[in-house]
Amino acid sequence: MHRVMQRNFQRYGPIYREKLGTHDSVNILLPRDAAQLFQSEGILPSRMSIEPWMEHRRLRSHKCGVFLLNGEEWRSDRLILNKEVLSPIGVRKFLPFLQEVAEDFVTFMNRRIRKNTRGTFTVDLYADLFRFTLESSSYVLYGQRLGLLEENPNAESVEFISAVETMLKTTLPLLYMPPGLLQWTKNKVWKEHLDAWDIIFSHADKCIQNIYQEFCLGQERKYSGIMAELLLQAELPLDSIKANVTELMAGGVDTTAMPLLFTLFELARNPHVQTAIREEILAAETQVQQDESKMLNHVPLLKGAIKETLRLYPVGITVTRYPQKDVVLHNYHVPAGTLVQVGLYPMGRSPEVFKRPDRYDPERWLKKDDNSFKALAFGFGSRQCIGRRIAEVEMMLFLIHVLRNFKIDTVSKADINTVFGFILMPEKPPLLTFRPIHQGQ
Repeated sequence: MHRVMQRNFQRYGPIYREKLGTHDSVNILLPRDAAQLFQSEGILPSRMSIEPWMEHRRLRSHKCGVFLLNGEEWRSDRLILNKEVLSPIGVRKFLPFLQEVAEDFVTFMNRRIRKNTRGTFTVDLYADLFRFTLESSSYVLYGQRLGLLEENPNAESVEFISAVETMLKTTLPLLYMPPGLLQWTKNKVWKEHLDAWDIIFSHADKCIQNIYQEFCLGQERKYSGIMAELLLQAELPLDSIKANVTELMAGGVDTTAMPLLFTLFELARNPHVQTAIREEILAAETQVQQDESKMLNHVPLLKGAIKETLRLYPVGITVTRYPQKDVVLHNYHVPAGTLVQVGLYPMGRSPEVFKRPDRYDPERWLKKDDNSFKALAFGFGSRQCIGRRIAEVEMMLFLIHVLRNFKIDTVSKADINTVFGFILMPEKPPLLTFRPIHQGQ
């Protein structure tokens, strides 16, 4: 789908209209057009709904979270969630949880390396990154570890992993089915999708019960995750809290694992960039005495590397909006209420937008060039990804700990072929080799 969109922009120019299934959309490429689009979104920006997820909520009488909501209901929930999920104060509270899981991942990798007589470890890291991001998300959101970085995770945790994987895998084939048809279909994929969501919501119920039990025991109050904070504040009803935290959990796993995988691959095939970032991390450590909360402000090249990865491999290949008023984009009149998609994958690889777009160059984000509306992987404005800060901090801490402890190599220097399976992913994950960095090396 992302390559089709790229070819269409090359054929038709920076704006074109198409109909795909039930969706009729205008597609745009250039940052200046994206800027105009977001200026016309109003105080209640609307995005395309994910009908299979919506239908599950209707069938099971669950509330929807901000990922699926539009209008005033979206705005009221979002303003409450922003305080715990996006604000600097909220980030400082959950940062130690992400720090702990990143440290455990290094221990997990060292344990595997010690079993190898060569003193290195070569691996397709996809499954391990999925476990890492699920472990991190669970800890931040529910205040509970799943034990996914242990030798033998328990059966309940493995079932939860499988449910999240199945939910993501089955979303795409159901995405363009007409609304209302899903509940009548006997489709095997639809049944798998429903069952997966039921397991995910059941997990949230268990976590809520555990949190309430801790409250009832009257234990000394300490920060124990985003869900516990929302329950204590009682600004949102219980079913809204469950809906929002469940969507954050389900939406924050592969969407973080994939950028980490692509970043590790690019650093492995660009060793000069890897070395420069490692040196930046070591210099930052000295400057802030290994205080990770402060370190994140002293690693601009690392931040640039994550932006560069998301430029080349955006998790979601588009950002969608329905403008609240008529807007003229690139001399093209778009009526209010039209679905408009910003093509992130084609934009990131367009020579009209980026110099030498095929080159992995984190330093391009540190220069004084105008980068407005060129980094839209997390969206923009009040409707930007609600889990953005969790994802950014999670990725930065992971890379800090991994690069501090390992050199990463890859045999293949060829580009990765990517496929779109609701999110952008490699057709075949690369093999990466991890070599421990010893003291004094």
